[in-house]
Amino acid sequence: MKPQTMPPAPSPRLAPYLWLAAIIALIFSSFHSLDLAWHDLFQAQALRTTLEFLHGFAPPDIRPVHWQKIAVACLETLAMSIIGTLLAFVLAVFLAGLASGKFGSSKYTSLSRGLALFARAWLNFLRAVPELVWASLLVVMAGLGPFAGTLALAAHTGGVLGRLYSDLFENLPSACEQALEQNGAGRLQSFFYASLPLAWPAMLSYLLYRWENNVRAATVLGIVGAGGLGQMLKYHLSLFQMQSAASVLLALLLLVWLVDAISLGLRRQLAR
Repeated sequence: MKPQTMPPAPSPRLAPYLWLAAIIALIFSSFHSLDLAWHDLFQAQALRTTLEFLHGFAPPDIRPVHWQKIAVACLETLAMSIIGTLLAFVLAVFLAGLASGKFGSSKYTSLSRGLALFARAWLNFLRAVPELVWASLLVVMAGLGPFAGTLALAAHTGGVLGRLYSDLFENLPSACEQALEQNGAGRLQSFFYASLPLAWPAMLSYLLYRWENNVRAATVLGIVGAGGLGQMLKYHLSLFQMQSAASVLLALLLLVWLVDAISLGLRRQLAR
């Protein structure tokens, strides 16, 4: 019996090592190009200045009138995050369906290819502009208040979710869709009855994760006058009312903790 010979070992590829070397060189060049004064951060004077600054926040303002205003701002921030995330979800599903070809024709025509390229371009544009820039533009158009902040959250989150959803739709198995289409179902019918149930758990998980991010982002948008806790925090800090600002920060921490707990519970239910 002739002994079996092992196949020859594959020749080593040079491309992965070149990419790794390029990434390492990029990291080192980034540190070298930035003037990062790490030694100033750990000096005794920096520590004393930080402690004096933090001492101004104590004790937090616990007046009932102040906390009533904080409660209203918390509800405003929470409402901004919820409405902005829901609007983003609708926009993301629509653009992701076009980008992945799920809402177009079953045949790969020039029209469906054009719609996919158009949707991908919009998704790239929406997520390339940060929420703070969107809010700065929309405040000029819609005025100060939570309306501009809600639209800013919807625009950026719609781009992020749309990209995630389009990749998710493209990687789904197509056997169920093809079976429905062969039996007379339309393109949208096969999507809603075959692909969407498969993608739904992952879509909800992405949605809840972005909702957590939008609660924190809604606070940052208050810096440009988009309402909520962020606008209240900026007001007190600009007037050097540190104790009142400390109460707003505590409320923000409680709100983020509450939203994270709700989101974690919902994701665990989905996992079951």
